[in-house]
Amino acid sequence: MVYADVIVDISHENLDKSYQYAVPDEFISKAVIGALVEIPFGRGNRTIKGYIVGLSATPKFDVSLIKPLLNVPSNGLVIESHLIHLAYWIKDTFGATMNDALKTVIPVKRTVKNVEKRMIHLILSQDMAKEKLEEFHKKHNVARARLLEELLKENGLDYETAVNKLNISRQTIKALEEQKIIEIVSETIYRNPIKRKEIENQKIVLNEEQQKIIDEVKQEYDLGIRNTYLIHGITGSGKTEVYMELIEHVISQGRQVIMLIPEIALTFQTVNRFYKRFGDRISIMNSRLSAGERYDQYLRAKNNEIDIIIGPRSALFAPFSNLGLIIIDEEHEGSYKSETPPKYHAREVAIQRAAMVGASVILGSATPSLEAYYKALEGEYKLYQLNIRAGQGILPRVHIVDLREELKKRNKSIFSEQLKSLIIDRLNKKQQIMLFINRRGYAGFVSCRSCGHVMKCPHCDVSLTSHNNGHLVCHYCGYHEPMTDNCPACGSRFIAAFGTGTQKVEELIKKEFPGARVLRMDMDTTSNKNSHEKILSSFANQEADILVGTQMIVKGHDFPNVTLVGIIAADLSLYASDYRAGERTFQLLTQAAGRAGRGSEPGEVVIQTYNPEHYSIVAAGRNDYKEFYKEEMTFRKLMEYPPASHILAILITSKEDEKAKNYAYFLLKVINDLKTSNDNDMYRINEENQLGIIGPTKAYLSKAKDIFRWIIYVKHIDYEELKDIKNNLEKIESPIEFKGVGVQFDFDPMNGY
Repeated sequence: MVYADVIVDISHENLDKSYQYAVPDEFISKAVIGALVEIPFGRGNRTIKGYIVGLSATPKFDVSLIKPLLNVPSNGLVIESHLIHLAYWIKDTFGATMNDALKTVIPVKRTVKNVEKRMIHLILSQDMAKEKLEEFHKKHNVARARLLEELLKENGLDYETAVNKLNISRQTIKALEEQKIIEIVSETIYRNPIKRKEIENQKIVLNEEQQKIIDEVKQEYDLGIRNTYLIHGITGSGKTEVYMELIEHVISQGRQVIMLIPEIALTFQTVNRFYKRFGDRISIMNSRLSAGERYDQYLRAKNNEIDIIIGPRSALFAPFSNLGLIIIDEEHEGSYKSETPPKYHAREVAIQRAAMVGASVILGSATPSLEAYYKALEGEYKLYQLNIRAGQGILPRVHIVDLREELKKRNKSIFSEQLKSLIIDRLNKKQQIMLFINRRGYAGFVSCRSCGHVMKCPHCDVSLTSHNNGHLVCHYCGYHEPMTDNCPACGSRFIAAFGTGTQKVEELIKKEFPGARVLRMDMDTTSNKNSHEKILSSFANQEADILVGTQMIVKGHDFPNVTLVGIIAADLSLYASDYRAGERTFQLLTQAAGRAGRGSEPGEVVIQTYNPEHYSIVAAGRNDYKEFYKEEMTFRKLMEYPPASHILAILITSKEDEKAKNYAYFLLKVINDLKTSNDNDMYRINEENQLGIIGPTKAYLSKAKDIFRWIIYVKHIDYEELKDIKNNLEKIESPIEFKGVGVQFDFDPMNGY
């Protein structure tokens, strides 16, 4: 007898284990690791679904108590075996239920009915068919005769065409099929989300830097060496051309490639470039596809009918059976980190999956994350540099405008005099402009428009957030102080919460520059399917002069006619209540600046800020990543922030605020007890490196959907030490009074709580 270990399809911590079921003989061939099954569950034996995560010939308890599987659906999706193991690794490394981890690695949650194309073919010979046609005419079988006449012209007629255009009834077709005159052949048609385009065999001329990377990576690949590579290339340096050359090399050996991009908005241009090179052997996978399109792309990947999948984070789990390469473009992007359990980072999961199947990983960015660059300098990744723009392009000229000086000149517009004059100049020259504003950007920080002073926490070196109750609060340690009416640095009354939105900017552009054609791109204008593509293709076709938008307009896009980029307010991301604020600001400004001057005309960039002396703004203006990295790492080491150290965020949630608070303090006691435990099976702190604990305190978003939220931050230099804490907290039995309290874990969080 074969026994299957099954994870039930219920997201609940108490069911975070496998249940053993007997496999009836009729299901033996289909009951494989990863198979979707139907099982009787609980005392009432209600039928639910689950996934096989293990097979064994040994029962774990009394055979008479083991229930049999009810069904193994023939159309159920089977997860690749290594993805099951990857789900286990994700659960263990990042914390979550096994069921949530499994659902993460299954990009398609359900089967969808196939689209079939039916064709009618003539079985009889031409002579016999003509005899039948004459017989139909004599008997006045008009419809049968009409169908036979069409089939005699061309042996192959679309079923729907016959019914809808030739007005032949389904009964007539069935009758001819029963008489063995015709046959109906069904073919499955995939719903392809990529509109077919002409393939262009463009020969790309590579420069010396690009060719060196390609040659070395190819050589190692052919020798069976599987590395993780970090390509640090300035904006416009031709990283995509390097990717494509390496992809072609890998797929020529019969292996497959996953290409991750951070935003759905990037799919349009990326797919265009890749389709021209690789044709129908590429596909996309993202949340904007219909259920049918997602299902079909899953099947195409599983059946080895495509070589390349392009998409955001979820595309990492495409069911390729012979994966050879994973590329993560713009690897610094925060969207590669999941914000729902399990809170994994795509970079770490990609490296783990690659190790399991013998694939290489390439990370690429003009502004690498500190974590990736740190590992590259430590030798964990192999570092390559691209220091010149591909072709004849040169980096744009950057102007940093001090908005404090604009205020002194009584210019209260969001456009500095320099930005305004450059916009007018580009409009006159029929060149295009991109205006960037971080709308999601942290309007809660409080700053002075006269001197640029920002209200900060004295303990955590992050900005204080303005609350409606008149207090400024630190969401790391809970420090708070009353809102002030005057700037403590210069005494000015021009101190307030900072922020504006894209819609307001669009209105002001139209007012300031009447006649300019304006497109806006943000979450509001891109909520519908294909909306990204429509906006970007309109701008690419020069149907608009100015594109204003949020972060999505500054990531990876290539518009040769854009010669001016304006950053309305750099400070919107600079003073987020988050230790990564400086890094995010440098990345955003550098990426935004990189959109200018990518064609034959030189580009210019205007960065408007109240703090032009800040190292992230100065370094971005100079496009000097190494200068920024040196300054930022000094800060991270001083404050013990990643990658100098690691952080485990423990989020406690409950419908009752007091219960959430009490449970947070209960967990704090458990952590402190673990620090001093002498039990070898328990966590014990490394004596050389102390554990840092911040909190418990109310989370940044202290209440959401009537759920109260408390947070504890735990710091340690060793990730494994924090993982031990997480593992032990997952095992504890909580007192009955804390029933219903939820706990989530997040390692090195990308966003503050």
